[in-house]
Amino acid sequence: MIYLDNSATTFPKPDVVYSFMSDFYRKHGVNPGRSGFDAAIETEEIIFNTRKLLMDIFHGGGDPNRLTFSSNATDSLNIIIQGLAEKGDHVVTTMLEHNSVLRPLYCLQQQGIIDVTYVPFDEAGYVDPGDIKKALRPNTKFVVCTHSSNVIGTIQPLSKIGKVCKEAGVIFVVDGSQGAGAVEVDMVASNIDVYIFTGHKCLMGPTGIGGSYVREGINIRHTRYGGTGVRSAYPAHLEEYPYRLEAGTLNLVGIAGLNAGVKWVQEQGIEKLHKQELALWDKLRLALQNTDGVTTYCAVDANNQNPVLSFNINGFEAGDVGMMLDVDYDIASRTGLQCAPKVHERIGTIHMHGTVRLSIGPFSTESDIDAAIEAIREIAALKN
Repeated sequence: MIYLDNSATTFPKPDVVYSFMSDFYRKHGVNPGRSGFDAAIETEEIIFNTRKLLMDIFHGGGDPNRLTFSSNATDSLNIIIQGLAEKGDHVVTTMLEHNSVLRPLYCLQQQGIIDVTYVPFDEAGYVDPGDIKKALRPNTKFVVCTHSSNVIGTIQPLSKIGKVCKEAGVIFVVDGSQGAGAVEVDMVASNIDVYIFTGHKCLMGPTGIGGSYVREGINIRHTRYGGTGVRSAYPAHLEEYPYRLEAGTLNLVGIAGLNAGVKWVQEQGIEKLHKQELALWDKLRLALQNTDGVTTYCAVDANNQNPVLSFNINGFEAGDVGMMLDVDYDIASRTGLQCAPKVHERIGTIHMHGTVRLSIGPFSTESDIDAAIEAIREIAALKN
């Protein structure tokens, strides 16, 4: 299989991730923070070490305990959005967002708790920070924006949006699902108040692990309650981090895999990996843009871009192209709306049942891209 669906999840993972998960769970698969024996203490050390690793890679500054774990980015986005929103609040987001942002906001809006403004993106796929500023109201509580689009791969101007938010005294929340581990992020320099991540994409960890970092001074209301292993006689859920946003036993083997994945990314170098992937993306982009019958979306150049390319072939449904790539060429892609319907509204593909998305990862090769180009050209030729 030629795997070009890395935006869904990176595959395969580095061998060190598989081996460390197995070794860790065999030796340290016990409950941390609940007991004082050696294995439990060593497990807690791995968890705290992973918090610190992620703080380093996000340049978050502050207390590593404010880096909390959850099941995935969707889980953390629900925790953060529901923990921030209060009756009468206004929220600004963008048309680039994934349903992990859109659906929690929609639910709160339907309940009459918040009002939401959706800022569009331009023809190249970028949100204008000036449009964010214009959308702000006196009762705007927070702005939530994707780091990078999962459909078109454009990396948003976080530092400029963060500046707008800071000047207005508005909380800035970033969905880093497609950005964490893919490109450098500096939370402090970009004035990011909350950064959400998932482990199974560019951080090279397994599925089922994600989390968020919440800057000091940002108050996230409790939405979950339960055991922490600390001060068990206290009737209310604990206020301090990490317990504030973590209830129950953590996904230990997931955290171990994430620990190994982050270390692998750091050893390879984020910038080096990104440059390698983007060179393949640019080759794919140019080839498809010079193929009759193929339309690409918002793929202007390699600046501020992740290696994600959406396209359609004239005369074909996106799903049919994806099936042909799979069955006839053994190429894995993602078709449809990619859980981001407002992107497709904006680029005009919502009524075309979306696009075909190819997303490149650290283990993609030039021969993979050559095979994809040849396959797409052969499919396009069927209608010409």
